[in-house]
Amino acid sequence: MTHDHDLVLRPTEAQTAAALAPPPGRTGGDLVVETLRSLGATTVFGLPGQHALAVFDAVGRSDLRLVALRTENNAGFAADAYGRLTGEAVPLLLSTGPGALMALPALAEAAAASAPVLAISSQVPSPGLGGGRRGHLHELRDQSASFREVVKSVHTARTPSQIPSVIAQAWESALTTPHGPVWVEIPEDVLRTETVIPQVTGMDATPHELAPRPELTALAAHWLSNASRPVIIAGGGVIRADAAGKLRQLAERLDAPVVTTFGGKGAFPWTHPLSLQSWLEDRHMTDFLEDADVLLVVGSGLGELSSNYHTFSPGGRVVQIEADLGKLESNHPGLGIHADARLALQALLETVSEREDPSAPARVRTVLDEIGARLAEQDVALEQELLAAVRSALPPRSPSFWDMTILSYWAWSAFDAKHPNTMHSAQGAGGLGYAFPAALGACVAEPGTPVLAVSGDGGAMYSIAELATAKQHELDVTWLIVDDGGYGILREYGCATGTDLTGPDFVALAASFGVPAATTSAATLREDLATALASPGPSVLVLPTTLKMFAPTHL
Repeated sequence: MTHDHDLVLRPTEAQTAAALAPPPGRTGGDLVVETLRSLGATTVFGLPGQHALAVFDAVGRSDLRLVALRTENNAGFAADAYGRLTGEAVPLLLSTGPGALMALPALAEAAAASAPVLAISSQVPSPGLGGGRRGHLHELRDQSASFREVVKSVHTARTPSQIPSVIAQAWESALTTPHGPVWVEIPEDVLRTETVIPQVTGMDATPHELAPRPELTALAAHWLSNASRPVIIAGGGVIRADAAGKLRQLAERLDAPVVTTFGGKGAFPWTHPLSLQSWLEDRHMTDFLEDADVLLVVGSGLGELSSNYHTFSPGGRVVQIEADLGKLESNHPGLGIHADARLALQALLETVSEREDPSAPARVRTVLDEIGARLAEQDVALEQELLAAVRSALPPRSPSFWDMTILSYWAWSAFDAKHPNTMHSAQGAGGLGYAFPAALGACVAEPGTPVLAVSGDGGAMYSIAELATAKQHELDVTWLIVDDGGYGILREYGCATGTDLTGPDFVALAASFGVPAATTSAATLREDLATALASPGPSVLVLPTTLKMFAPTHL
C-alpha cells in the first residue's frame, strides 16, 4: 500500500547544491555591495580606480545609486554632508594609494564633525601586504596607517568570507555614539575573485547606545536646580543626537540662558528670550559665561572656537555631557558625563526641579545689546547686510554649507540657522573646498529641497570640477561665490604673502558647464539668491566684494 507522501520527490544533493550555488561571475565586489544593501544603504559616493573596479562593477549590477564626483576629497565631503543630514552610515568607495589619500582631508573633517562615513578602499593584491615591497601600482608601505589616527576605526578583509562581517563591524562602529568615519580596505585580488559564498542577506549591525550613569545626572540635576545663574552651552552633539527639543524643555524648566556653538547652530531657537545666539567670539559673552555658577555644556568639548580661542575660564561649576570620551574635562575640570546628549538631557529632565528666574531674559538682552553696540562702532554694515540678505532669501528648512571664508566666519556668530541640522561648515578640521561638494551630498540626501553653498574665490577653486557633477545629476544647488581676488581671511590675519590670486571668470566658467550663472551685488543679492534657489537645477552667483571681520576680543 502506498501513500501520497511516499510519492514526493525529494531533491537530490546535486539539485540542492545547484539551488544554493551563487550565480556565476559573482566576486568579492558583489559581497561588498550585497552587504551594504543588506545593512540598508541606498546611495554610495566615490569614483572608480583600477584596483576598485570589481566593486564598481558590482554597484553597476545592483540597485545602489552611485554619485560619482570628480575627486575623492570632494566625494568624501559629499558623503559627510549626506551622513550629517540623514544620520545614516554613508559608503564612500575609493581606490588604492593616491585615490585613498586624496580623501584624507574629507575624512578628517568627518571625524571632527562626527559624520558617519564608511570609507571602503581597495588595496594592492594580498601578496603585497605586510610590508613587502613588490612594486605594485599605488603601493604604500602601510595604507591603513595613513588613516588610523584620523578615522574612528580601521578594518581589513583579507578573504571573501571576511567581507560581510568586516563591513558590518565598520558600519556598527560608524553609527555608535559618537558617530564618525571608519576605514575598510580589501585587497584587489579578494575583490576580483569569484566567490562560492551565497548572496548576503540578513546582516545586522546595531549601534550601541551610550546612556549616562544615573549618579552623575542626579548630581548634575541637583546643582542645576539650586543654581543662581545657570547657563547652557549647546554644541554639535545636541544636533547629532536630535535633542534640540529636550534642550529647549530643560532650558525653559531651569530659566537658563543658552548659547550654541558654531557646530551647534540651530539647536536652540535664535529669537527665544533665553537665546544668547552664537556670539562666542566676543568678550561680553565670555564674561557672561564665566559668571555662571553652574555651566552645563552639552555636546561640546569647549575647543578653540567654542572658548573664544581658549580665553574662557569658567568661574563656577562645570557639567559636561559629551559622547567623545577623549573630550571629557579635556579643557576644563568638572563633572564629566560620558553619554549621548539626548539620553543625558532626558535623564536631567526627569530629575531637575523647576526654577524661576524672571531676570534671565533681561540679562540675555543686555549681553546681546552690548555685542550689538560693539559691532556698531565698527564699519561692518556691509557684512551684516549680506548675512541678512542670505537669511531672507534662503527657505527656513533649506540646508546651507559654508566654506572657510570671511562671510562664513561671520555666519558662525551672526547667522540664524532657523532649524537644527540646517547649517554646516568645515570648522571642525578647517579645510578649504568643503561647501560646494558637501551641498551636492545634501541635495542627494534631500531631493527637491534647494541647498545653498557659500565659498570664497580661493575655496571655490578646490571644487570647481564638481560643477560637472551638479549638472550631470541636475542637483538643486545654488553656489554663492564671494570673489575678493584671494584668500581674504588670511589677509585679515595680516598675511600678505601668497594671498592674492588670479582667478577665472566664474560666470563664464559655470556657463561652460551648462550651469546658469550671474554676477550679483549687495543691493541685488537678496532677490538674485531667492530667484536662483527657486529655480530647479544648479546655479552660480558671483559676488565681487571685499569683506572684513569684526574686531577680535581674544587678543
